[in-house]
Amino acid sequence: MFIILFFVIAGLSGCASAPDTQRNAEGNEAVDVYSDPKDPFESVNREIWEFNWEVLDAYLIRPVTVGYVEVMPQFARTGLSNAAENLEEPGNFFNNMFQGKVAPGLDSLLRFILNSTVGLFGTIDVAGKLGIARQEEDFGEVLGVWGLETGPYLMIPARGPSDVRSLSGDIVDGMYYPLTILDTNLAIARFVIKGLEARASLIPQEEQVKQAIDDYAFVKNAYFENLKFKVTDGKSGEENLEEDELEDFEEFESLLEDYEIEAEN
Repeated sequence: MFIILFFVIAGLSGCASAPDTQRNAEGNEAVDVYSDPKDPFESVNREIWEFNWEVLDAYLIRPVTVGYVEVMPQFARTGLSNAAENLEEPGNFFNNMFQGKVAPGLDSLLRFILNSTVGLFGTIDVAGKLGIARQEEDFGEVLGVWGLETGPYLMIPARGPSDVRSLSGDIVDGMYYPLTILDTNLAIARFVIKGLEARASLIPQEEQVKQAIDDYAFVKNAYFENLKFKVTDGKSGEENLEEDELEDFEEFESLLEDYEIEAEN
């Protein structure tokens, strides 16, 4: 489905990748409206974003999520979420190993064994209670660590922001055991549970999107920042902090220089 959707979007690139233009008052100068190299399909992506946010989310996904949170007891939500996440632990094992993260990979394997047996098919996070934390890694992150760029930004109907690298990673992640042996009903149940929990976690952040001058650009920038944070294991945030500290130091140094000049005068 993702592959078909990508080629459908690529087929629209004739109008999407060519930026819309505006002419000045004299009518003889064209100005690019869409200029983000990461987002060559922006005109199409914006249309899909508006449909996702203003129609699909407003009238279906958010109301269903709110109802799920209000009706479903917390212990049941936790158990279902644990079971859905437990199915991804073998994938976490391989994806950690592919990045040379042996210890986190072994933690993922041990979590799957413990939670699938003692934890009643993953509904109880026994491994977490023993101090073995979840080491979540997807194959898209593996590709990023290997040096592959994200490729074009894509807004997927009913799914939201993504990119070619992440979509490719998702396809590989779906090929890991035991996801490959799930029947249709279990696969749908897992998809719905993860989707509802993911949407519920975003409810506190809705106001940030609503107050943004350009909600589409806000979501896109947040997506790429989060993606970079995950691929670098949080080091991108440290780099930003160091840059801010450097700017503060340069400002402080400039103030000292001004003070010294005044003192000399």
